[in-house]
Amino acid sequence: MTQPDPGRAEMLEDGLRRILAPNPGPMTHWGTNTFIVGEGRVAVLDPGPDHPGHLADILAATRGETITHIVVTHAHLDHSPLARRLSKRTGAPVLGFGPPGAGRSATMSALAGEGLAGGGEGVDTAFAPDATLADGDRVTGDGWQIEALHTPGHFAGHLAFAFQGTLISGDHVMDWSSSLVSPPDGDLGAFMATSARLRDAGHRRLYPGHGGAIDDPSGRLGWLIAHRAAREAGILNALGPAPLEIAEIARRVYTDIPPAMLPAAGRNVFAHLVDLHERGLVRATPRLGATARFALV
Repeated sequence: MTQPDPGRAEMLEDGLRRILAPNPGPMTHWGTNTFIVGEGRVAVLDPGPDHPGHLADILAATRGETITHIVVTHAHLDHSPLARRLSKRTGAPVLGFGPPGAGRSATMSALAGEGLAGGGEGVDTAFAPDATLADGDRVTGDGWQIEALHTPGHFAGHLAFAFQGTLISGDHVMDWSSSLVSPPDGDLGAFMATSARLRDAGHRRLYPGHGGAIDDPSGRLGWLIAHRAAREAGILNALGPAPLEIAEIARRVYTDIPPAMLPAAGRNVFAHLVDLHERGLVRATPRLGATARFALV
């Protein structure tokens, strides 16, 4: 797919437009995709980073229309901060799963309580929706409807939205990269369960939060599941009865990346280790945490 022009509203299909935010980067690819659902009385989905120029582009794209809802997939800094400013300009309520920590498992809540931060795009700690959405909730407007799917994994309170046989999938699955899963916001066990659910859901197309559309959702999600399963196998193969630090495990598993990228690889390894610990396949010494050492059970 050719990179879209930032700031220009592009029709993806009947009732769905996209505006690319001007925030390219290693975590955001070309930038964040902001979606406009409907015509006349519309919803803005993932308004994006708190960028005055992007706010102006959204308002210009909807000139002569009424924004009735502002919907957020998850509270990362590249998706949600502009929601409050847009709400003040339009009066539209902000809808999302909940505040940033909503939906975390007991294990992830404990890790967060010990000071572990997720890294990656950064959390919008101020995010507070005016109304919450749960799995299966519907948001409706004039001639349009979107259905919320709770899709934890990349973020505990992550939502995707079904629309006319497609899925606006946030950051769970993309066409250009595997998704970041970094505890305590990311949860690999939840990520795998969500991936299997979406693989079997029958959507004809996915519209991710970054990058282009995915025309083979089942195939891409199947690849994502297999990719994570292969990474898990590599981690288990690197472990033995003697406890190892995360950095050493990452060095053994990621043998083909520059040394500067090993800290990021370590976050990915830790996500797998938390999941393996939850499943009783590895033990953590002295207790589960980012500084623990890990061995096979």
